[in-house]
Amino acid sequence: MEVVASIVGGLVVETGRLFFGCIHSTTNTIKVRSNLDALEKGTRSLRTLQEELINQSELAMRKGKVPDTPVTEWIKTVEEFLPKVHQIQAVNLPRHSLNCSKRNKISKKVVEMLKEIERLILAGGSHLGKVAVSCSAPTVVEHIPGPPIRDQTMASTMLAKTMTLLSDDGIGRIGVWGMGGIGKTTLVRNLNNELKNTSMQPFSIVIWITVSRNSDVSKVQREIAARLNLGARMGESLERMAIQLHHRLEEEKFLLILDDVWEKIDLDSLGIPQPEVQKGSKIILTSRFLDVCRYMMTDVELKVDCLGDEEAWQLFTRHAGNVVSLEHIRPFAEVITRECCGLPLAIIIVGAAMRGKTMVQLWEHALYELQRSVPCTGSVEDKVYKPLKWSYDSLEGKNKKPCFLYCALFPEDFSIEISELVWCWRAEGLIDEQENYEDSFNRGISLIENLKDSCLLEDGARQGTVKMHDVVRDVAIWISSSSEDGCKSLVRSGISLSEISAFELSNSLKRVSFMKNKIIRLPDCVLQCSGASTLLLQGNPPLDRIPERFLQGFEALRVLNMSGTRIQSLPLSLLQLGDLRALILRDCFFLEELPSLEGLSRLEVLDLSATPIGELPGGTGNLSNLRQLNLCRTRLLKTIQAGILSKLSCLEVLDMTLSGYQLRVKRVSEMEQASFEELGCLERLLALCIRLKRIPCPDSEDLSWINRLKRFQLFIGPEAISLKSRHDTRMVTIGGLDLSGERIGWLLGNASSLVLFTCWGLNEMLKDLVINNVGSFAGLKSLTIARSDSSFAKRGGGHAVRCDLLPNLEELHLEQLTCIESISELVEHLGLRFLRLKLMEVTRCKQMKDLLCCGFSIITLPRLEVIKISYCPEFEALFNCHAMQGTTPDTVVPNLRKLKLEDVPKLRTLCRDQETWPRLEQAEFINCNRLRKLPLTEKNADNIQEIRGETEWWDALMWDTDSTKSSLQPYFHPAEPRVSTCQTRSNFKRE
Repeated sequence: MEVVASIVGGLVVETGRLFFGCIHSTTNTIKVRSNLDALEKGTRSLRTLQEELINQSELAMRKGKVPDTPVTEWIKTVEEFLPKVHQIQAVNLPRHSLNCSKRNKISKKVVEMLKEIERLILAGGSHLGKVAVSCSAPTVVEHIPGPPIRDQTMASTMLAKTMTLLSDDGIGRIGVWGMGGIGKTTLVRNLNNELKNTSMQPFSIVIWITVSRNSDVSKVQREIAARLNLGARMGESLERMAIQLHHRLEEEKFLLILDDVWEKIDLDSLGIPQPEVQKGSKIILTSRFLDVCRYMMTDVELKVDCLGDEEAWQLFTRHAGNVVSLEHIRPFAEVITRECCGLPLAIIIVGAAMRGKTMVQLWEHALYELQRSVPCTGSVEDKVYKPLKWSYDSLEGKNKKPCFLYCALFPEDFSIEISELVWCWRAEGLIDEQENYEDSFNRGISLIENLKDSCLLEDGARQGTVKMHDVVRDVAIWISSSSEDGCKSLVRSGISLSEISAFELSNSLKRVSFMKNKIIRLPDCVLQCSGASTLLLQGNPPLDRIPERFLQGFEALRVLNMSGTRIQSLPLSLLQLGDLRALILRDCFFLEELPSLEGLSRLEVLDLSATPIGELPGGTGNLSNLRQLNLCRTRLLKTIQAGILSKLSCLEVLDMTLSGYQLRVKRVSEMEQASFEELGCLERLLALCIRLKRIPCPDSEDLSWINRLKRFQLFIGPEAISLKSRHDTRMVTIGGLDLSGERIGWLLGNASSLVLFTCWGLNEMLKDLVINNVGSFAGLKSLTIARSDSSFAKRGGGHAVRCDLLPNLEELHLEQLTCIESISELVEHLGLRFLRLKLMEVTRCKQMKDLLCCGFSIITLPRLEVIKISYCPEFEALFNCHAMQGTTPDTVVPNLRKLKLEDVPKLRTLCRDQETWPRLEQAEFINCNRLRKLPLTEKNADNIQEIRGETEWWDALMWDTDSTKSSLQPYFHPAEPRVSTCQTRSNFKRE
């Protein structure tokens, strides 16, 4: 207190001296300046006292005390007073320029301010040493009102999982994300309230902050400060407030819940200690955007999904009331619930809107409006559509919004092919048209992932597809149907229309979709739709004719899709669509003729896949801007005139998968047919899928252009078939050819997958590989050899292999090889080590006796995960390890996860007696009745998930201990005994 008294005394004396000794007459300029000097000294004294009181207040707050109200009011008064002083001090007094009146006015203000400074210093001095009062500690957890989720299985599971993560010391930040209205806030509210009811409280304080859109840092800081009983002064800088919060939270083991975060929050700027530094403290944030969670460096991201049918119905009945049990209402209520597609917010709002309504007409109208993507009540628009529109409004970056709205053109719950969607975006100009195929596709993928992370798109039913949640789609249609920014759309897809109403079409429309209906006929008149750039008519099987006048009203079309219709021809008015970029006629099985396409000079995509055309449309060679030509499944295509393909100088993608046309390697002049050598002229070609009559020879043709392709599939020979593979990026399939005189080294050097089907002369081909190729074929990941009577056994010593010719091989498929006894024969030919092999599959090799002989060259298969052996009647052992000498590994297959053995009746052993397989998860043994021992013990049985086999076989197995069998018994699932089917026909299925 003595120190405090000296501070106060010094300030009062100094102020008194200034006030009584230095206030001079207002008539003298020099004396006015003296008064201003006194004001400056007094201001410094006041500021010193202010800083002292602020420091004392902050120290008190760090100790959990609350600043006294008179102190905070005094500090606030000083903060408001000092700017007025600065305003007077900023006045520049020239020596002779001020007249007497102005000098007098300024001098009076200075005198008044000196008096106020004296008063403030005396009042502030009285507060020194007693700036704060003790207060009760804040409640550890405050109850947050909200609906319970105890009767919701999915939400309860998510809650339990989140609670478990809170006890994990390795996790500091948890992100909960999902689309608007999905139940994120409800989940974390229940978590907060669960913590309030927890007897063993893991945190000293739980802080709930609703961030929301457009919320600033200062607002969040003030709310946190209020929760901590810290006083936040008006005008205090973000930096100073952050320091106070950080000091206070360093003393706590806190849980900070940030609800509804729209963009990254800098925790340091906010004043929040980093959870990874302050052990035991954690942060949970909810957001619509996965990217926000990632930017906030969350350790775990939990996605909240839609409700299942049963839970959705329970939630709807809770809000709609007993009316849904009425016999004439329930069918409508059930369909309306399904229309909400598991979105809790939509279910609650629609259910509440229909509560107590017993007139069936009202339910019929609500269902009709929902199916038309129109809000059935004002509350649906305000509380469902508008909140979801916020996610749309937050999309940043060029063309993200129109790309999102474009997805609404497709029917409800429709899986959209990503590749087709990207081409449509590109044709519309929504993706840079100057980029090549690969760059455009990558950009499209990036955009799709961004939309998925924002919960505006989700994965489709098949790989390579996306779809819209039905409610999100409704919102997109609602936005685009009234859009004034050039994205106005008319969406009538998937609603069983039989005819198009011309009255719905107008020049203001940008996009029109009538896809997936039952349209029988189109209007035979000129429609007013001059601004439309996309017209989707695909998926209307009854439609068999396009009237001549119909397309005349769509003069600005860029995308025209008529796939899956019964049209037999296209009208000449098609040629008036000078801006057309994409013409898609896929699966038009009755299309007999096309007009000449010569006038469509801007066309970039021409899709004629699965059409019965026998030759390319006239004028195809003049499509100088064509980038994608899809002739997949054109089985009747027999003629492509020489020179047409080479004229398509911008072509990037040529797909002739399963086409009836086989290219000759070189053009035979008298045949005048397109040939393989023409493709070398296409400098922009990136993706290629074609059939060839024979293997091109690198000695006679320049094949260097193949190296620049990003993707290719070459089907060579009369029996080359299409097999799916994980490694089909650069795939070569050879079928029905004698390989004894062929050079395929250049193919292996470029391929990621090789299929040899019904070929002969394999031994001679392998010999050529060893002799004429230096180094290895590092790009090959998958090798399939099927239907061959070649024996790979070496004779006469053979040629020494200098290295592993296939060092990166991951998959090996052998099927119907009639003379091979062991894969070791192939190993010897090619010097294989199988260091990266993950899958080994053998089917219908009737002479094969063991899979592999382990010895000098192969001791272990370190990455092998899957083994499948089926229909091999002479197969006796999986691994023959008799040749292994010296130090050997504990197991040949340390990472094997899945083993499937079917119809191998002579199989007796899998591996060495002492060997165990530590990572085995699934095992299937069908008709393997001589096998008596599995490489499993009680110690390595923890990973097993399933063992299938006949009960009689299981009961006859021998075990190291009885406890091993008892521990594995729960995972055994009996299979029905059956007769061996070793001669069953091949089906070439891939996992």
